[in-house]
Amino acid sequence: MNMEERDRAGILKSVRRYFEDHGRRRGTFVPGKSAVPCGGRVYDADELEALVDAALDFWLTAGPRASEFEARCAALFELDSCLFVNSGSSALLLALTALMDDTLGERRLKPGDEVITPAMGFPTTVAPLVRAGIVPVFVDVEPATCNPTPETVLQAVTKKTRAVVLAHAFGNPFDCSGIGEVVKENDLWLVEDNCDALGSRFNGRLTGTFGHLSTLSFYASHHITTGEGGAVLTGSEELAAIVRSLRDWGRDCACPPGEDNTCGSRFLGRYGSLPEGFDHKYVYSRCGFNLKATDLQAAIGLKQLDKLDRFTAARKRNFSHLMDALSDLSDRLILPETLPGGDPAWFGFPITLRKGSRSSLVEALERNGIATRMFFAGNLVRQPAFEGARYRISGSLENADRMVNDSFWVGVYPGITDEMCHFMARTLRKELVK
Repeated sequence: MNMEERDRAGILKSVRRYFEDHGRRRGTFVPGKSAVPCGGRVYDADELEALVDAALDFWLTAGPRASEFEARCAALFELDSCLFVNSGSSALLLALTALMDDTLGERRLKPGDEVITPAMGFPTTVAPLVRAGIVPVFVDVEPATCNPTPETVLQAVTKKTRAVVLAHAFGNPFDCSGIGEVVKENDLWLVEDNCDALGSRFNGRLTGTFGHLSTLSFYASHHITTGEGGAVLTGSEELAAIVRSLRDWGRDCACPPGEDNTCGSRFLGRYGSLPEGFDHKYVYSRCGFNLKATDLQAAIGLKQLDKLDRFTAARKRNFSHLMDALSDLSDRLILPETLPGGDPAWFGFPITLRKGSRSSLVEALERNGIATRMFFAGNLVRQPAFEGARYRISGSLENADRMVNDSFWVGVYPGITDEMCHFMARTLRKELVK
């Protein structure tokens, strides 16, 4: 071991010791006073050491760790390509923009085309469509599953329909088989928003593998975290090349970071009206972005991937505890239901009140330190951002309107202990039956 290697090993040993001495900040849980968050980062000395190790290399852009992280994510899903990006919202932007690419010919999405998506969801699922002049077609969801049914999606299909964009709400898989049939029979694209469902399965198969494109989020509250971060997954080389180009400034060249002329023809081509032999590294075939993530984030993500199974088990355990404690209150609550074949890695525990005031219940929980959240943006057509936007509603949004008023969720993330779960259950029961 040379001096540099010894110095690095010493720094990393100190980092690990620092975490062991100072990084475990959780104190004794005091019911009613200590916080019970909805979500948050769960990490230990492994992530901190990996982050400092990456910082010592000072590779502040995407580099070898990002490539390794992409390869491991792709292998997890048994897909050809994973493109690491700076957020789950960016992943959705790239996935939807890729489907508008001219190289797809008549298959591409064009202004005026329709894309079916749930009314209950997150705004950045819809924003790229609105900005591109594509018409979102909002469909209702079922309160118990928080997802639309295949029948609801099918009823929304018209001659203008070109794609379906669906999330596995709260990690609860939608009917992948039924939706898959609708997509196949009508020759549609399927973009699978898997941001809240990393580790979920349907009929034994990981969600995120059913769509032409799928997306992940690695935000702090998600199943694993890189701080900010996300990914686009696909089994299509064609779509992967488009997404990669759009992510990397729109450039035509596919050389990895730090490498040149891997194709052997860097100065041999003619592109557009550029002079012959113009450097291919600086040829831009798309109006793209810079949405790459960094090696620092990837270093954390690689350690988080090692813990995914443990995190998933904890989420399932916390969810089961709450479900067991509240199952006899079905006259007061619509509790979450999973479809046959569904095996969720739950993002949260959604609740819809059958009667009573959500505001009063949520306020009581918050007074006791139990964090609550709404169903993301709620019914998107009620949001100010989409006032005046061009969209279509298929059928009734009766459930979405109800859930805007009566639904919320609490956390099940791995940082929630059994004691916290017990307290959440007791508090919910107390407030519901008084």
